[in-house]
Amino acid sequence: MYNGVVTIPNVILFTCLLLLTNKVSSKVDPPNYDFSVDKFEVFMPGQSKAEIEKIYKDGELTFNSSGFQTYKYFVEHIRYKFPIFVQYFDNKVTDFHARLPAYFLHDIFHQSLINRLGPQDKYKKVEEQAVYIWKNKKNFRHVYSGGCSITCFPIYYSVRFEDSSKQANYLPLLEKFKNQN
Repeated sequence: MYNGVVTIPNVILFTCLLLLTNKVSSKVDPPNYDFSVDKFEVFMPGQSKAEIEKIYKDGELTFNSSGFQTYKYFVEHIRYKFPIFVQYFDNKVTDFHARLPAYFLHDIFHQSLINRLGPQDKYKKVEEQAVYIWKNKKNFRHVYSGGCSITCFPIYYSVRFEDSSKQANYLPLLEKFKNQN
């Protein structure tokens, strides 16, 4: 027992305990550290259904009206799985809507969009949620939404043709989902 006196047994005991402890060195990566926005390239408007189904074979039909079909696919990786809804007209993508995992980090995802598309054209914040819009980027409109509670997280990412309102009976997925409530 240590009584304030430095003795040889106390020094030996302290030295042995010091040598037995391991230095803990570990790297902690965020859950989406290896996610790339490139995963969405295959779903961009104008892509063919056949190209998507080469990679994502298990699509589930969720909406079918006026020649527009919406399929739900799952983007999967080791650490994540999330749904992406893709709307087709004549077997070509008109738009997509991805419901992103809440454990993705908003800062990383938002910055990857800024790196790819430049600064957003519009930004609107309501309480603890924000919507970011990029207009006319390669003829596409990109919409990203994120929210904050204890940490900030992405909610969804959606892309459609910029001038898609000219197509008869077309309703973007964002509008369809909003009207579902």
